[in-house]
Amino acid sequence: MSDLYLECNYGISGDMAVAALLDAGADRTALEKALASIPVKGFKTEIKRVEKNGVSCLDFNVILDSEHENHDHDMNYLFGHESAEHNHGHGEHFHGHTHHHSEAEEHSHAAQHEIHHGEQVHGEQIHHHEHRNLHDVLEIIDKTEMTENARKLAHKIFEIIAQAESKAHSKPVEEVHFHEVGAVDSVVDVIALAVCFYSLHVEKVFVPFLCEGTGTVRCQHGILPVPVPAVANIMQEYHVPLKITGERGEFVTPTGAAFVAAVATEFSLPKNFVLKKIGMGAGKRDYGVPNIVRAMLVETEEKNNPENQFTSAFHDKIIKLETNIDDSTGEALGFVMDELFASGALDVHYLPCFMKKNRPAWLLVVLCRLEDAAKMEKIIFMHTTTIGIRMSQMERTCLARSECSVEVFGEKAEVKVVDVYGEKRFYPEYERVSRIAQKTKKPFGEVYNKIVNECACTK
Repeated sequence: MSDLYLECNYGISGDMAVAALLDAGADRTALEKALASIPVKGFKTEIKRVEKNGVSCLDFNVILDSEHENHDHDMNYLFGHESAEHNHGHGEHFHGHTHHHSEAEEHSHAAQHEIHHGEQVHGEQIHHHEHRNLHDVLEIIDKTEMTENARKLAHKIFEIIAQAESKAHSKPVEEVHFHEVGAVDSVVDVIALAVCFYSLHVEKVFVPFLCEGTGTVRCQHGILPVPVPAVANIMQEYHVPLKITGERGEFVTPTGAAFVAAVATEFSLPKNFVLKKIGMGAGKRDYGVPNIVRAMLVETEEKNNPENQFTSAFHDKIIKLETNIDDSTGEALGFVMDELFASGALDVHYLPCFMKKNRPAWLLVVLCRLEDAAKMEKIIFMHTTTIGIRMSQMERTCLARSECSVEVFGEKAEVKVVDVYGEKRFYPEYERVSRIAQKTKKPFGEVYNKIVNECACTK
């Protein structure tokens, strides 16, 4: 299993990242299946090779019909207001580029592939909404054929964007209506990103930094500074390193920033690595600089170490919240634990401790994902007597796991399977073991061991 290095020296957008992942070996058949099942109308997709500054790249293009078309790649619309103010330098690059592709791109010699999308999908059609909210978008994703992991990633990308827009407009997430990022092409880009990413089966994702331009850009909210508020909020919330270039233009889009925030595990490169495959993704906007994202599958020295080559582990970052509580009731603390788990906490536990004046107390510890930290804090403040919470970001290593099921004593049992240095370990789900033991009147340990032995015989 390789790692992924995303080189974003010229920014990143959804379509650029999709093209780069496809060029690096993402499963095109899985992508086509997912795209064909998206329950929206008014688009087709085109995948072909183009040239950017003389370099061959892959282009992923979502082509909209007249009802759904937007100005996402129209340089005069996006930056024409700056041409009047800056009639020299980069202002000249914005004049007259109103098409998705340059002449060299349109006359690419390589073969191209189109996927057309009809009016009905599985007998049901979700009709076009000019401005979709998060619920609308997630409904589209849920009705699209993809793996569960890909679906969760697509959800996460849009949830990150929704949180950033919520902060930018001072509105609750459920009241945020997407404009550009809720358009058909952006929904398609996010679904394609999720499907392509998970088809590569990578462990770590290295993104040293994102490069952004300067100036302003026109959108449906009006003329905004670059980086636009949604992108700036994502970079701040997820601590994504940012470099401002001397070029005028919007190089990082909300979709591109949200994808990086959702998948990046490391913001620095390993000292040494081997390049296994390189994917080149082309952008549509013409800034006069290479509008390219590179997706590189790499293998680090750590993976070349024989001691590590059988370990299927992944690394990510989580938040640890903790607070000392000496004046909440046991009932309140039990309720808080339930609320935290129900809201997505990875783990919650209490430890006995002593506070000032020798007061017996409880140390509440919560582990959660970065994007859930604010939600966890709200629950703790609302339902306990604490007036302060400590927060720290942590790295963790998790063994990759899968699931299987076996039949014992005439009952089906679900089992978690973990691979450690080539050895498979089996962990029966507690609730299922308990129900089988109660139903069969057999000892819990006997049922548990029977399930493990059945798994070992069938592995």
